[in-house]
Amino acid sequence: MSRAYQFNSLSEFHTFCNLSKPEHPLISLIDYSKVTYPVNDSELKWIQNFYSIGLKRNVNAKFNYGQQLYDFDSGVLTFVSPQQFLKIEINQEVDVKPSGWLLLIHPDFLWNSNLVKKIKSYDFFQYAINEALFLSEKEEKTMIEILLKIEQEYQSNIDKFSQELILSQIEQLLIYAERYYERQFITRKKSNYELLERFEKVLINYFKSEKPFENGIPTVTNIAAQLNISPNYLGTLLRLHTNQNTQQHIQNKMIDFAKERLSTTNLSVSEIAYELGFEHPQSLSKLFKQKTNLTPLEFRASFN
Repeated sequence: MSRAYQFNSLSEFHTFCNLSKPEHPLISLIDYSKVTYPVNDSELKWIQNFYSIGLKRNVNAKFNYGQQLYDFDSGVLTFVSPQQFLKIEINQEVDVKPSGWLLLIHPDFLWNSNLVKKIKSYDFFQYAINEALFLSEKEEKTMIEILLKIEQEYQSNIDKFSQELILSQIEQLLIYAERYYERQFITRKKSNYELLERFEKVLINYFKSEKPFENGIPTVTNIAAQLNISPNYLGTLLRLHTNQNTQQHIQNKMIDFAKERLSTTNLSVSEIAYELGFEHPQSLSKLFKQKTNLTPLEFRASFN
């Protein structure tokens, strides 16, 4: 069984990859074609204590980030957060020289800047999904230009403006990434709508079963797991296509089922609430009023 490595500094990672020491202790741009791992394993595992943004091509490997698989069959952009588990399965039968760039950013470099909190708000740093960001030739050129500007700045004589300039370039890189991710969502409409249909079916099947009574209201995490995607990915997809988050969709589906039960059965509000997974009947009444401007009984009365 291969051992799991831990990299606390950029310097440790450089050494592992048989690279010279980083020119800056907290930020480094690596030419991926120069990376050679010191172990001849078909599987590498590590945890890193820094952010990494990789633009890689011809990588004969599969990357597991978190619990899901990234496929690197073509040039893509990927994002890894500190303390995330990364596993690389290398295809040793394919002799292809990988290329691209890997930007490493230690969290200390962001200290006392707006990016400290903002970088955590970007969904793509939280994804545990089986696709990364695929770039067009023009988009890839834009990202590489920014990466090289970052390198040029930290290689120059460091002055009081250096960090601010580098931070602005990192933020620009992330803004472009966000734009390209949204484009990727839009251009993959067919697969996205298929995923939304599956999401709808998962909710319907859940509320038609005994699961709400036994397990309670479904969580966002549970629903996303059934779809084999991360909660953040599902939330981004729903917001983009429906302008609502996952929790709102779950609540709306509960109200739909409550309306059906109120209008077609003689079950009490309490019985319907327990059927839907509520611990307290008043929670259903409060949500129903919030969503429809009617109490459950007022809604039922409108059918008589």
